[in-house]
Amino acid sequence: MDWKGGRRSNNVDDQRNSPLAASAGGLGLLFRFLPFLISTKIGRVILVVGALGYAGAHFLGIDIAQLLGGQPQRSTQAANPQDQELADFVSVILASTEDAWKTEFQKSGKTYQEPVLVLFRDRVNSACGLAQSATGPFYCPGDHKLYIDLSFYQEMKTKLGAPGDFAQAYVIAHEVGHHVQNLLGVADKVRQAQQNKSEAVVNALSVKLELQADCLAGVWGHFANNERKMLESGDIEEALNAAAAIGDDHLQEQATGTVRPEKFTHGTSKQRADWFNRGFKTGAFDDCNTFKNAG
Repeated sequence: MDWKGGRRSNNVDDQRNSPLAASAGGLGLLFRFLPFLISTKIGRVILVVGALGYAGAHFLGIDIAQLLGGQPQRSTQAANPQDQELADFVSVILASTEDAWKTEFQKSGKTYQEPVLVLFRDRVNSACGLAQSATGPFYCPGDHKLYIDLSFYQEMKTKLGAPGDFAQAYVIAHEVGHHVQNLLGVADKVRQAQQNKSEAVVNALSVKLELQADCLAGVWGHFANNERKMLESGDIEEALNAAAAIGDDHLQEQATGTVRPEKFTHGTSKQRADWFNRGFKTGAFDDCNTFKNAG
Protein backbone atom coordinates (compact mmCIF):
# COMPACT_ATOMS: atom_id res chain seq x y z
CA MET A 1 0.00 0.00 0.00
CA ASP A 2 1.09 3.54 -0.72
CA TRP A 3 0.15 5.01 2.66
CA LYS A 4 3.09 6.96 4.07
CA GLY A 5 2.09 10.31 2.63
CA GLY A 6 -1.47 10.01 3.85
CA ARG A 7 -3.25 12.14 6.43
CA ARG A 8 -3.09 10.85 9.99
CA SER A 9 -6.21 10.66 12.09
CA ASN A 10 -6.63 12.75 15.24
CA ASN A 11 -8.78 9.98 16.73
CA VAL A 12 -6.08 7.57 17.87
CA ASP A 13 -5.81 7.02 21.62
CA ASP A 14 -2.45 5.37 22.30
CA GLN A 15 -2.70 3.52 25.61
CA ARG A 16 0.23 1.19 25.01
CA ASN A 17 2.14 2.73 27.90
CA SER A 18 -0.82 3.34 30.16
CA PRO A 19 -0.13 2.36 33.80
CA LEU A 20 -3.85 1.72 34.22
CA ALA A 21 -3.85 -0.80 31.41
CA ALA A 22 -0.63 -2.36 32.66
CA SER A 23 -2.02 -2.93 36.14
CA ALA A 24 -5.52 -3.89 35.04
CA GLY A 25 -5.27 -7.32 36.61
CA GLY A 26 -4.53 -5.94 40.06
CA LEU A 27 -7.03 -3.11 39.74
CA GLY A 28 -9.69 -5.60 38.77
CA LEU A 29 -9.16 -7.34 42.09
CA LEU A 30 -9.38 -4.00 43.90
CA PHE A 31 -12.68 -3.09 42.22
CA ARG A 32 -14.08 -6.49 43.12
CA PHE A 33 -13.76 -5.68 46.82
CA LEU A 34 -14.42 -1.95 46.52
CA PRO A 35 -18.03 -2.08 47.81
CA PHE A 36 -16.87 -3.90 50.96
CA LEU A 37 -14.02 -1.46 51.53
CA ILE A 38 -16.28 1.57 51.21
CA SER A 39 -18.94 0.13 53.53
CA THR A 40 -16.66 -0.41 56.53
CA LYS A 41 -14.53 1.94 58.60
CA ILE A 42 -11.44 -0.26 58.37
CA GLY A 43 -12.03 -0.57 54.64
CA ARG A 44 -12.03 3.19 54.18
CA VAL A 45 -8.79 3.39 56.16
CA ILE A 46 -7.25 0.76 53.85
CA LEU A 47 -8.28 2.77 50.81
CA VAL A 48 -6.71 5.96 52.17
CA VAL A 49 -3.50 4.18 53.16
CA GLY A 50 -3.39 2.49 49.78
CA ALA A 51 -3.80 5.76 47.92
CA LEU A 52 -1.01 7.36 49.96
CA GLY A 53 1.16 4.32 49.33
CA TYR A 54 0.55 4.52 45.59
CA ALA A 55 1.50 8.21 45.56
CA GLY A 56 4.66 7.49 47.55
CA ALA A 57 5.66 4.61 45.31
CA HIS A 58 5.15 6.75 42.22
CA PHE A 59 7.28 9.53 43.75
CA LEU A 60 10.07 7.04 44.52
CA GLY A 61 9.94 5.56 41.02
CA ILE A 62 8.54 2.18 42.08
CA ASP A 63 6.40 0.43 39.45
CA ILE A 64 3.14 -0.16 41.29
CA ALA A 65 1.86 -2.26 38.37
CA GLN A 66 4.17 -5.09 39.40
CA LEU A 67 2.91 -4.93 42.98
CA LEU A 68 -0.68 -5.17 41.74
CA GLY A 69 0.04 -8.30 39.76
CA GLY A 70 0.09 -6.66 36.35
CA GLN A 71 2.81 -6.00 33.82
CA PRO A 72 5.53 -3.42 34.44
CA GLN A 73 5.08 -0.04 32.83
CA ARG A 74 6.72 0.29 29.46
CA SER A 75 8.76 3.33 28.73
CA THR A 76 7.78 5.32 25.66
CA GLN A 77 11.48 5.91 25.10
CA ALA A 78 11.95 2.18 24.46
CA ALA A 79 9.36 1.97 21.70
CA ASN A 80 10.15 -0.44 18.89
CA PRO A 81 10.57 1.56 15.65
CA GLN A 82 8.72 -1.15 13.71
CA ASP A 83 5.90 -1.02 16.26
CA GLN A 84 5.72 2.76 15.93
CA GLU A 85 5.55 2.50 12.15
CA LEU A 86 2.59 0.17 12.58
CA ALA A 87 0.95 2.77 14.82
CA ASP A 88 1.51 5.41 12.13
CA PHE A 89 0.07 3.04 9.53
CA VAL A 90 -3.04 2.45 11.63
CA SER A 91 -3.53 6.20 12.01
CA VAL A 92 -3.37 6.75 8.24
CA ILE A 93 -5.78 3.89 7.53
CA LEU A 94 -8.21 5.21 10.13
CA ALA A 95 -8.05 8.65 8.52
CA SER A 96 -8.87 7.16 5.13
CA THR A 97 -11.92 5.39 6.58
CA GLU A 98 -13.03 8.72 8.04
CA ASP A 99 -12.82 10.32 4.62
CA ALA A 100 -14.60 7.41 2.93
CA TRP A 101 -17.52 7.22 5.32
CA LYS A 102 -17.89 10.98 5.64
CA THR A 103 -18.37 11.05 1.86
CA GLU A 104 -20.75 8.07 1.88
CA PHE A 105 -22.91 9.46 4.70
CA GLN A 106 -23.14 12.86 2.98
CA LYS A 107 -24.71 11.18 -0.06
CA SER A 108 -27.76 10.35 2.05
CA GLY A 109 -27.81 13.61 4.01
CA LYS A 110 -26.26 12.10 7.16
CA THR A 111 -23.28 13.16 9.27
CA TYR A 112 -20.61 10.60 9.98
CA GLN A 113 -19.46 10.46 13.60
CA GLU A 114 -15.82 9.43 13.67
CA PRO A 115 -14.84 6.62 16.05
CA VAL A 116 -11.77 6.56 18.28
CA LEU A 117 -9.18 3.84 17.78
CA VAL A 118 -7.44 2.69 20.96
CA LEU A 119 -4.01 1.10 20.76
CA PHE A 120 -3.17 -1.09 23.75
CA ARG A 121 -0.84 -3.79 25.00
CA ASP A 122 -1.87 -6.96 26.79
CA ARG A 123 -5.18 -5.73 28.24
CA VAL A 124 -7.49 -2.74 28.12
CA ASN A 125 -10.62 -1.41 29.82
CA SER A 126 -13.52 -0.53 27.54
CA ALA A 127 -17.22 0.21 27.93
CA CYS A 128 -17.69 -3.43 26.93
CA GLY A 129 -15.51 -4.65 29.82
CA LEU A 130 -11.91 -5.69 30.36
CA ALA A 131 -10.37 -7.27 27.25
CA GLN A 132 -7.05 -8.96 26.62
CA SER A 133 -4.90 -9.28 23.51
CA ALA A 134 -6.26 -12.78 22.93
CA THR A 135 -9.65 -11.21 22.25
CA GLY A 136 -8.29 -9.79 19.01
CA PRO A 137 -9.31 -6.44 17.50
CA PHE A 138 -12.85 -5.44 18.42
CA TYR A 139 -15.37 -2.62 18.28
CA CYS A 140 -17.30 -1.55 21.38
CA PRO A 141 -20.66 0.09 20.59
CA GLY A 142 -20.88 1.36 24.18
CA ASP A 143 -18.11 3.92 23.67
CA HIS A 144 -17.86 4.05 19.84
CA LYS A 145 -14.23 2.90 20.00
CA LEU A 146 -12.12 0.38 18.12
CA TYR A 147 -9.49 -1.54 20.09
CA ILE A 148 -6.38 -3.25 18.76
CA ASP A 149 -3.17 -4.66 20.18
CA LEU A 150 -0.65 -4.31 17.36
CA SER A 151 0.82 -7.73 18.22
CA PHE A 152 -2.25 -9.15 16.44
CA TYR A 153 -0.64 -8.23 13.13
CA GLN A 154 2.28 -10.54 13.90
CA GLU A 155 -0.21 -13.31 14.65
CA MET A 156 -1.90 -12.66 11.32
CA LYS A 157 1.40 -13.24 9.59
CA THR A 158 2.77 -16.18 11.56
CA LYS A 159 -0.32 -18.05 12.80
CA LEU A 160 -3.03 -17.20 10.30
CA GLY A 161 -0.90 -17.00 7.18
CA ALA A 162 -2.28 -13.57 6.27
CA PRO A 163 0.66 -11.17 5.83
CA GLY A 164 0.68 -7.78 4.13
CA ASP A 165 -0.22 -4.20 4.91
CA PHE A 166 -3.55 -4.28 3.07
CA ALA A 167 -4.53 -7.36 5.06
CA GLN A 168 -3.80 -5.29 8.17
CA ALA A 169 -5.85 -2.41 6.80
CA TYR A 170 -8.75 -4.77 6.15
CA VAL A 171 -8.88 -5.59 9.88
CA ILE A 172 -9.30 -1.92 10.78
CA ALA A 173 -11.83 -1.33 8.00
CA HIS A 174 -13.88 -4.32 9.21
CA GLU A 175 -14.09 -2.90 12.75
CA VAL A 176 -14.99 0.51 11.34
CA GLY A 177 -17.71 -1.34 9.44
CA HIS A 178 -19.19 -2.34 12.79
CA HIS A 179 -19.12 1.33 13.80
CA VAL A 180 -21.06 2.21 10.65
CA GLN A 181 -23.59 -0.51 11.50
CA ASN A 182 -23.92 0.96 14.97
CA LEU A 183 -24.48 4.50 13.68
CA LEU A 184 -27.14 3.35 11.23
CA GLY A 185 -29.00 1.26 13.78
CA VAL A 186 -28.28 -2.07 12.08
CA ALA A 187 -26.45 -3.47 15.10
CA ASP A 188 -29.34 -2.58 17.44
CA LYS A 189 -31.87 -4.29 15.18
CA VAL A 190 -29.76 -7.44 15.13
CA ARG A 191 -29.36 -7.47 18.90
CA GLN A 192 -33.12 -7.08 19.30
CA ALA A 193 -33.79 -9.86 16.80
CA GLN A 194 -31.41 -12.14 18.73
CA GLN A 195 -33.21 -11.76 22.07
CA ASN A 196 -34.82 -14.94 23.39
CA LYS A 197 -33.89 -16.83 20.23
CA SER A 198 -32.19 -20.20 19.82
CA GLU A 199 -28.43 -20.46 19.46
CA ALA A 200 -28.88 -21.30 15.78
CA VAL A 201 -30.84 -18.09 15.11
CA VAL A 202 -28.46 -15.96 17.18
CA ASN A 203 -25.45 -17.34 15.32
CA ALA A 204 -27.07 -16.95 11.90
CA LEU A 205 -27.80 -13.27 12.58
CA SER A 206 -24.27 -12.78 13.87
CA VAL A 207 -22.89 -14.21 10.63
CA LYS A 208 -24.96 -11.75 8.58
CA LEU A 209 -23.73 -8.85 10.72
CA GLU A 210 -20.09 -9.89 10.33
CA LEU A 211 -20.38 -10.47 6.59
CA GLN A 212 -21.87 -7.02 6.18
CA ALA A 213 -18.89 -5.55 8.06
CA ASP A 214 -16.64 -7.41 5.60
CA CYS A 215 -18.57 -5.88 2.71
CA LEU A 216 -18.31 -2.42 4.27
CA ALA A 217 -14.56 -2.95 4.56
CA GLY A 218 -14.65 -3.59 0.82
CA VAL A 219 -16.54 -0.32 0.28
CA TRP A 220 -13.70 1.46 2.06
CA GLY A 221 -11.20 -0.44 -0.11
CA HIS A 222 -12.99 0.82 -3.22
CA PHE A 223 -12.63 4.40 -1.93
CA ALA A 224 -8.96 3.90 -0.99
CA ASN A 225 -8.23 2.58 -4.47
CA ASN A 226 -10.28 4.99 -6.59
CA GLU A 227 -10.13 8.20 -4.58
CA ARG A 228 -6.83 7.92 -2.71
CA LYS A 229 -4.82 5.69 -5.07
CA MET A 230 -3.42 3.81 -2.07
CA LEU A 231 -3.54 0.29 -3.47
CA GLU A 232 -0.65 -1.47 -5.16
CA SER A 233 -0.29 -4.74 -7.01
CA GLY A 234 -1.22 -7.70 -4.81
CA ASP A 235 -3.11 -5.68 -2.19
CA ILE A 236 -6.56 -7.08 -3.00
CA GLU A 237 -5.20 -10.60 -2.86
CA GLU A 238 -3.85 -9.84 0.61
CA ALA A 239 -7.27 -8.71 1.82
CA LEU A 240 -9.06 -11.69 0.29
CA ASN A 241 -6.50 -14.02 1.82
CA ALA A 242 -6.96 -12.38 5.24
CA ALA A 243 -10.75 -12.67 4.98
CA ALA A 244 -10.43 -16.35 4.08
CA ALA A 245 -7.91 -17.01 6.85
CA ILE A 246 -10.38 -15.94 9.54
CA GLY A 247 -13.38 -17.81 8.18
CA ASP A 248 -15.16 -19.93 10.77
CA ASP A 249 -14.68 -23.15 8.82
CA HIS A 250 -10.95 -22.57 8.41
CA LEU A 251 -10.42 -21.63 12.06
CA GLN A 252 -12.48 -24.57 13.33
CA GLU A 253 -10.64 -27.07 11.17
CA GLN A 254 -7.32 -25.58 12.18
CA ALA A 255 -8.19 -25.78 15.88
CA THR A 256 -10.10 -29.07 16.14
CA GLY A 257 -9.89 -30.80 12.78
CA THR A 258 -13.67 -30.63 12.34
CA VAL A 259 -16.13 -28.09 10.98
CA ARG A 260 -19.42 -27.34 12.76
CA PRO A 261 -21.55 -24.92 10.71
CA GLU A 262 -24.09 -24.51 13.53
CA LYS A 263 -21.34 -22.82 15.55
CA PHE A 264 -20.41 -20.30 12.88
CA THR A 265 -20.59 -16.67 14.06
CA HIS A 266 -18.60 -14.85 11.34
CA GLY A 267 -19.09 -16.84 8.13
CA THR A 268 -17.05 -19.22 6.03
CA SER A 269 -13.79 -18.30 4.35
CA LYS A 270 -15.56 -18.12 0.98
CA GLN A 271 -18.38 -15.98 2.32
CA ARG A 272 -16.02 -13.50 3.97
CA ALA A 273 -13.84 -13.13 0.90
CA ASP A 274 -16.87 -12.89 -1.42
CA TRP A 275 -18.59 -10.16 0.59
CA PHE A 276 -15.40 -8.11 0.90
CA ASN A 277 -14.91 -8.43 -2.84
CA ARG A 278 -18.52 -7.37 -3.50
CA GLY A 279 -18.08 -4.17 -1.53
CA PHE A 280 -14.73 -3.49 -3.18
CA LYS A 281 -16.04 -3.90 -6.71
CA THR A 282 -19.13 -1.70 -6.37
CA GLY A 283 -18.18 0.70 -3.57
CA ALA A 284 -21.88 0.91 -2.72
CA PHE A 285 -23.37 0.52 0.74
CA ASP A 286 -26.65 -0.72 -0.75
CA ASP A 287 -24.86 -3.77 -2.16
CA CYS A 288 -23.90 -4.86 1.36
CA ASN A 289 -27.34 -5.96 2.54
CA THR A 290 -26.43 -9.43 3.80
CA PHE A 291 -29.82 -9.64 5.51
CA LYS A 292 -31.59 -9.91 2.15
CA ASN A 293 -28.94 -11.55 0.04
CA ALA A 294 -27.72 -15.09 0.36
CA GLY A 295 -24.00 -15.56 0.39
